[in-house]
Amino acid sequence: MQINPYDLWHMKSALNLARTGLGLTWPNPSVGCVIIKDGHVVGRGRSGDGGRPHAETVALNMAGKHAKGAFVYVTLEPCAHHGKTPPCAQALIDAGVSKVIIATEDTDDRVSGKGIEMLRAAGIEVVVGIMAEQARDLNKGFFLRHAEQRPLISLKTATTLDAKIATSTGESKWITGELARKRAHLLRVQHDAIAVGVNTIISDNPQLNSRLNGIVKNQVRIIFDTHLRLKGTEKIFENLLENPVWVVTTIEATSDKARPLVNAGADLITVSKNADGKIDLSQAMNALCARGITRLLVEGGANLMTSFMKLGLYDTLYWFKAGSVIGADGLNAAQALGIAKIDQKIRLTHSEQIILGEDVLDIYKRTA
Repeated sequence: MQINPYDLWHMKSALNLARTGLGLTWPNPSVGCVIIKDGHVVGRGRSGDGGRPHAETVALNMAGKHAKGAFVYVTLEPCAHHGKTPPCAQALIDAGVSKVIIATEDTDDRVSGKGIEMLRAAGIEVVVGIMAEQARDLNKGFFLRHAEQRPLISLKTATTLDAKIATSTGESKWITGELARKRAHLLRVQHDAIAVGVNTIISDNPQLNSRLNGIVKNQVRIIFDTHLRLKGTEKIFENLLENPVWVVTTIEATSDKARPLVNAGADLITVSKNADGKIDLSQAMNALCARGITRLLVEGGANLMTSFMKLGLYDTLYWFKAGSVIGADGLNAAQALGIAKIDQKIRLTHSEQIILGEDVLDIYKRTA
């Protein structure tokens, strides 16, 4: 396909709009839409928080009568089914647009080409595939829900140069500086849920919320607690209305151990044990996916991150590094992986480096 700069420019704008909704639109994807008439932007929008209204609806409402005969750039195929709102494909038809440029098809069985068919049947010119790879990467969690029944999984750690996350006494505040911590909070905002192991809650007693000026985010907090060591009195249980707590465990919600957590307002997700007697992470990811989570940020601790890495159950690794050293008696970011030969090492693909004051953020992709 030959792509002209005009189409590329406007699709980039639509993708940038969609990017601002990451972590806010689940269980739906974050979609961007730009409407062009006579070379001017007459409408633009992204999916609303929680997924409604759809991007096309927002953009069409802005464009009004100017949508007639306009070109529409949208990052995902317009929906073709009646859900909580009418089909976006029909809304575009009713508005009288003349051309729709779509980055990529929707893999949801309720759409999957049907929106494109509706538009073409109505005599609207449709072009598919402009910046398709970027659009699929942007909403990778949405596509993974359909393809692998799991969310996009991001691992995050903050260490010294010698890969330590804490001293021998467990002290870890603060390894990185303020700018790096703000970037870490932005990561939280861009994900649907934050996950940690129970040891992190017991040792640090964090709130696990997003603390950035001007950004209010209702964040799902997920704790992996195989044997239910939580008491229900930790800080994480203080603001459940805004920031729900889900506890993934192997213990049934009806047990005596679970009662304090249920009474505190936690939502328990019970899964099977793996061969080591720990939480079956693959099953846990299926359960989170079924509840609508499309983007999961795993913040630690070391045991939980290592478990995900062992299984190859992650997509991106965000590694914050401070210009400091703790030494061999510190706590390693990665625990034993059972690697005896060098060719068994876990390989990662470095995709980006960001300088954050005295600290560095290296972003790695899992090597397929």
